[in-house]
Amino acid sequence: MMKKRKKPAAVGRKGGLLAGRSPAQIICVSFLLVIALGAVLLTLPISSRSGRLGFIDALFTATSATCVTGLVVRDTWTQFSPFGQAVVLLLIQIGGLGLVTLTSFFALAARRRMGFRDLRLLGESVSADGYAQATQVLKIVIRLAATFEALGVVLLLFVFVPQFGLEGIWVSVFTAISAFCNAGFDLFGRFGEYSSLASYVNNYYVQAVVMFMIMAGGLGFMVWVEIGEWRKKRRLSLHARVVLIFSMLLWVGGALGFALMEWKNPATLAPLSVPGKLMAGLFQSVSARTAGMNTVDLAACSPVSKLLLSVLMFIGAAPGGTGGGVKVTTFAVLVLTIRSVAQGRDECVIDGHRIDHKTVYRSLTIITLGALAAIIATLVVFYDAPAVDSVIDALFESCSAFGTVGLTVGVTGQLNNFAKVVYMVVMFIGRVGPVSLAISLTAKPDDNKRKILPEGHINVG
Repeated sequence: MMKKRKKPAAVGRKGGLLAGRSPAQIICVSFLLVIALGAVLLTLPISSRSGRLGFIDALFTATSATCVTGLVVRDTWTQFSPFGQAVVLLLIQIGGLGLVTLTSFFALAARRRMGFRDLRLLGESVSADGYAQATQVLKIVIRLAATFEALGVVLLLFVFVPQFGLEGIWVSVFTAISAFCNAGFDLFGRFGEYSSLASYVNNYYVQAVVMFMIMAGGLGFMVWVEIGEWRKKRRLSLHARVVLIFSMLLWVGGALGFALMEWKNPATLAPLSVPGKLMAGLFQSVSARTAGMNTVDLAACSPVSKLLLSVLMFIGAAPGGTGGGVKVTTFAVLVLTIRSVAQGRDECVIDGHRIDHKTVYRSLTIITLGALAAIIATLVVFYDAPAVDSVIDALFESCSAFGTVGLTVGVTGQLNNFAKVVYMVVMFIGRVGPVSLAISLTAKPDDNKRKILPEGHINVG
């Protein structure tokens, strides 16, 4: 009696094209698919007020929106119709929370059971500690995002509805979501193309609301959970303490530094009152942490001020939030590792806790790869874009692209197609993370398994 031959397993039967892929690879592919679909929608005639947007410019806009960056080659209000603006806002929302996060939420809402692979992917997407906590963290992320965005919309209605009428509702929704997602897109081009919030430099209320939304999205969802539980637990985790302390230091330090350097600059802060100068300094400092909105003309700032903002943009926001950059905790680990080594310690010590060497290695790798991406982009833009004649401006814009910030000194609008492609790649790297992207491109992840190797010795320093 002949034995039946076993049928070969269907390739991609579970997961299709993405079967067997790592969570990092799936997240990267999901962003690429959203970007491609967004670019197609933005090229439609219905998306523009007049004419049709070219594919490269549409792809750049879709990449910038999905990567919650805010760099634009066309002013959002001037170029796009209400339909196009809605597409941009949808890309911002998807990019801010992550496609995997949103699809997992709708799967749970439909009461679909999630397997271990789904939980692993979700855990990677929402930065959960352990896959078992992934669904719980997902619900927290969606709930907090909806709460903060709704609060932002309500607060902004008091200003924009009296100013714009019924259109003020849409302006409030767009601004609140863009600020919370740290995207940097705005609809204030009606006051001058690429003007951002410059017309509200003396409106402390609007600036305060937008800064609150930026901070809410940039601190990270789990940090907000710990803040909400403070009254009950009376303690914060080491992660939350590091995020809050270093964020505060960067916000205040950046504000004071920017205000002092621009205090007498007639093109930026000089015409403002003392409170206005301090508020403008704080707004630029907060916004530079990946939000991309500005109240003063950044192109008129001094080179030193641009360099300061470049550093803030490169550092970025906290992990598990809507912002980009190398992350404030990565920067903190690097700084405190340097301090520990200078004190003669063999390990990084933070607040009486020993930090695992893998975390230190990952931090060094993230900062090195991020700096490499920003420097390469700077060189390409400086030498390939004839209209760009300042290295500082090229560095500023490149850090803005990598940090997914969106602040600009006018360089992006002068880019040729090749430079635009470079910036698209840099924005994508900044959004998914340089290490995650490197892992997703690894052909054989099994090669990274621990092997017994002979110990080597190298003299350094």
